[in-house]
Amino acid sequence: MESSSPFRSDILRGKVALLTGGGSGIGFEISTQFGKHGASIAIMGRRSSVVQSAVSTLQSLGIPAVGFQGDVRKQEDAKRVVESTVKHFGKLDILVNAAAGNFLVSPEDLSPNGFRTVLDIDSVGTFTMCHEALKYLKKGGPGRSPSSSGGTILNISATLHYTASWYQIHVAAAKAAVDAVTRNLALEWGTDYDIRVNGIAPGPIGDTTGLSKLLPQEMDGSNRDHVPLYKVGEKWDIAMAALYISSDAGKYVNGTTMIVDGGLWLSHPRYLHKDAVKELSRTVEKRSRDAPVGVPSSKL
Repeated sequence: MESSSPFRSDILRGKVALLTGGGSGIGFEISTQFGKHGASIAIMGRRSSVVQSAVSTLQSLGIPAVGFQGDVRKQEDAKRVVESTVKHFGKLDILVNAAAGNFLVSPEDLSPNGFRTVLDIDSVGTFTMCHEALKYLKKGGPGRSPSSSGGTILNISATLHYTASWYQIHVAAAKAAVDAVTRNLALEWGTDYDIRVNGIAPGPIGDTTGLSKLLPQEMDGSNRDHVPLYKVGEKWDIAMAALYISSDAGKYVNGTTMIVDGGLWLSHPRYLHKDAVKELSRTVEKRSRDAPVGVPSSKL
């Protein structure tokens, strides 16, 4: 059963959104929710069949939608898709960079080419799409009324690089770069062109390719116990955060990456049960109170 949205159904009315990676997973859920809340949707993806299937689904819901095959690693594709979106809908208000690559691999088994590929998709691809969309998103750009504000960019990131993550060095490096792009464009393009640039860092989200790759069914129970997935979120959770940031509800939010993971990035596996903590704490406090003044507890 789908959760009901806390937002008005017209919160994005009249907006045009282009989403890379918008044909599947989190990207498709954002596409769907943006469309249900009034936006016209353009989807860009490498696999034409996936893009067209997503567009058909959106159109069946009464959402104005169009799809374009393209690779974010290719500047000519980025330029063509952005221009085609504006030609089809007349303008561009929101760019969502959700295209990403990921796989489990230890650093010694990761080739430089494999490392580069993920950075090209996530980091360079994100910047390339932003670069090609600039003239349409900036205040007073083609299709935008002189009195309207600039558009919005939303980059889908991760929390992997906040500390470190096993077998994810390539993605951690790529998403760290995405966050830097977000902050720098927010500073410069927010100042010069009135464009808001923000990010979302999802936690583990159920029924996505990312989760199936990072926690595959083939992992046995003992291995799964070492992966601290206490809470698995829903694609809807990320889409609601995207709605907030991309709509006027978030009009004063710029240069931030919102973590949407239930607090998981703060947590570590519990190594001591809370009842044991109470008993241990009482023991330690009693020993501290009973210690002679001036004698270190380590000497007792």
